[in-house]
Amino acid sequence: MIRSSFASAPDVWTWNPTADPSGRHFTRVTHINAELKPSWGDAENNQWTSDQFHVDSWLLYPADYDPAKKYPLIVYVHGGPSSATLPHWPGVGFGPAPFAALGYFVLMPNPRGSYGQGEAFVQANRKDFGYGDLRDILAGVDVVTKSHNIDPQRIGLTGWSYGGFMTMFAVTQTNRFRAAVAGAGISDWQSYYGENAIDQWMIPFMGASVYDDPGVYAKMSAVNFIKSVKTPTLAVVGDRDGECPAPQSFEFWHALKAQHVPTQLVVYPNEGHHFVAPEHQSDVLARSLAWFQKYMPHSD
Repeated sequence: MIRSSFASAPDVWTWNPTADPSGRHFTRVTHINAELKPSWGDAENNQWTSDQFHVDSWLLYPADYDPAKKYPLIVYVHGGPSSATLPHWPGVGFGPAPFAALGYFVLMPNPRGSYGQGEAFVQANRKDFGYGDLRDILAGVDVVTKSHNIDPQRIGLTGWSYGGFMTMFAVTQTNRFRAAVAGAGISDWQSYYGENAIDQWMIPFMGASVYDDPGVYAKMSAVNFIKSVKTPTLAVVGDRDGECPAPQSFEFWHALKAQHVPTQLVVYPNEGHHFVAPEHQSDVLARSLAWFQKYMPHSD
């Protein structure tokens, strides 16, 4: 198997299930990445209760962490929604590790709808995207800001795909975040139903198609609450994204601009849902870091 963590880069390991049924003893086979060291800070598991649910998360410390200082926090919401942030060595491009490497705490929550807490938990966001899961996330923000050297006035939000939707929707529900970056998000579930290339996935979550129950889709659409937004928001997307099509980001950016909210839209040519061109991977990260630094700098 390939094993890694936030502290150890991937390498090949073996495990003998007969001799070790508990899965506690592994043997390292390769040392190809043994010399790699993280450029981000330590990783820590945090847990809290939200409504009736037990919520799990990971927190990356800033590189060169100084306990005498206060730091900004970026909340990074995973895609999915049926997925989870696990403690593995980060990949290249947009993600939590570069933010931590450049001086931010990064909270990676696994709110309701995520894997790892049982079937009831993973189904708890059905017909409820952006409501219970957002409560879970905000509860976690409260926990880590009270227990760590985090400035509650410098909290940002980002994510890709479902995380991009959560970013777009969250800024319509709360002014808690100083800045936001929405990656390949969804702003209007009603129009999205007719635009995307994977629409069958929604019926198990929404209970019906948009044509049979438009109200469910409407209550979870950020554009229907756009007048509440105050948070400066950057939207980024690939022009060939079939999973979260670019018009969703157009619509969100246009709505924010009409409300005189600081915003910017960047569309990357020949990119789908996951960027592959190295120059685009580095550019979207650089733009995101610049956006957070502008609106929630490391020191006021």
